[in-house]
Amino acid sequence: MLADCPDLDAVAICTPPQVHYEETRLALQYGKHVILEKPPCMTTAQLDQLTLQARQADRTLFQTWHARHATAVSTAQDWLTYRVVRGALVTWKEDVRQCHAGQDWIWQPGGFGVFDAGINAISILTKIMPEPIFVKAADLFFPANCDSPIAANVTFTTGAGTELNATFDFRYAGVPAWDIEVETDDGALSLKAHRNALAVDGKPVVVGAADEYASLYQSFADLIEHHRSDVDKRPLQLVADLFLIGRRFVVEPIVVPMPAESSMLRP
Repeated sequence: MLADCPDLDAVAICTPPQVHYEETRLALQYGKHVILEKPPCMTTAQLDQLTLQARQADRTLFQTWHARHATAVSTAQDWLTYRVVRGALVTWKEDVRQCHAGQDWIWQPGGFGVFDAGINAISILTKIMPEPIFVKAADLFFPANCDSPIAANVTFTTGAGTELNATFDFRYAGVPAWDIEVETDDGALSLKAHRNALAVDGKPVVVGAADEYASLYQSFADLIEHHRSDVDKRPLQLVADLFLIGRRFVVEPIVVPMPAESSMLRP
């Protein structure tokens, strides 16, 4: 495609993360602008190299976190900017057999497991929190026959020492729970990412429609027009840190590959 379509301007990389680096490197070599889906790469070093390559080639690299493009996220960020965070609770649960049916690459090395979805929550946290966050502790639960976790309990901390607790689980039945609750010195914020719903002290806040991908691709076009790139590796760094310091627990095996039981889109 790259060789036979010289008028092609840009490429979207939407494949499993294990091949993101080679695909993006090749597209940049052919002089294409690249929009790179999450998770961006298997390692932070790969993402650093792609960032450098894009800069040297004067091409746009837009490494995306689509969950950040929901309108409720930017509204939450604005509300938290001038408030002191006292704590937070992230609940990111879904049924992997429904949301990721047949995607056995998730369970392989570099497939991220539950963090293929959980990194969405982490990307939102790093966007809305008014100060940097770090990994303090993590318990990772690996199926006996898989190389990636199916669930995790994580404690993040801010630079000021405030703890942010998170639960990620692919074993959850029912409607996905993608929720972030933040306690501050001036009220409590609740973000329901599954419905693009925001509330402060239980009272709904009006936000626009959650057209994440329209916003994402418009941002890509704007970046190309202005000869800029946008790469934020903080969520990937935090996931890497989770694997560095997390305690590993082995749980019951799962059936891999899973049958395609649903037509739900990959979150």
